[in-house]
Amino acid sequence: MSRGTIKSRSRLTKYASVFNIGLQNTFVYRWNYFLRALFGLIPLAGTVFLWSAIFKESGGGLHGYDYGTMIYYYLLVILVSNLVVPTEDDWQIAADIRDGQINALLTKPMSYLAYRTSIFLSGRLVYSFVTLPAIALIFIYFRRFVVLPTDPMVYVLTVISTVMAAFIQFFITYSLAMFAFWILEISTIVFIVYSFEYFLGGQMFPIDIMPPAVQAVMKWLPFYYELFFPVAIFLGRFKEPELVQGLAIQAGWLLFTWLWARYMWQRGLGHYQAVGG
Repeated sequence: MSRGTIKSRSRLTKYASVFNIGLQNTFVYRWNYFLRALFGLIPLAGTVFLWSAIFKESGGGLHGYDYGTMIYYYLLVILVSNLVVPTEDDWQIAADIRDGQINALLTKPMSYLAYRTSIFLSGRLVYSFVTLPAIALIFIYFRRFVVLPTDPMVYVLTVISTVMAAFIQFFITYSLAMFAFWILEISTIVFIVYSFEYFLGGQMFPIDIMPPAVQAVMKWLPFYYELFFPVAIFLGRFKEPELVQGLAIQAGWLLFTWLWARYMWQRGLGHYQAVGG
């Protein structure tokens, strides 16, 4: 067995151990996650009444959406957001930096980005395991609106896009947390970016009901690919050229956010060492 193979296996074992520890630590808070997910479904009731009133007044569809399709869209948004949105990772990373807990990791042959990625993946696994039963009940209640795609490739592309969306969100969250190297409190920056994500990511309303000129701009922003894009793929909202272009742009944002996360860590670590931690 070559030395490179041994190192690769050792590295995988190391981060698998981190993943396992994160899994155990996160599972302690399973009831918190369940209650958060349960109360997070409450806005869905308001959404149902709101769009019911809108479609009743309009008497028809809205940019290819009818009442059932719109409710189905929000059901998928809830599902995908529970799978991909980081939970308190930014605050945890900022606390590691602010409290000096990264000192213990700096002396070890371990990438902090890979370490936090392992924690993120374990957290998403536990969060999804705890919350999916409640979400499944909501889908069952609104089952008359659920229309599954018949093309197997739609499922494949949706999974690929969802995975990329998860890592884009994580790398953005990680990069924002890196500001803790320079400022004491990052909450303002986090909430500003979160507001953009909420409005431009498709949680408030489907992006493709906006004017074409606005959509043309938003398709080049990362927020578009954090939530709306994988949901729209599943709903069959894209023609093939738009789908290929969208996946290419999403992959580009994934690469950029990963490189930016690494850059922010290197710059922040230099500042951290320069001032003596």
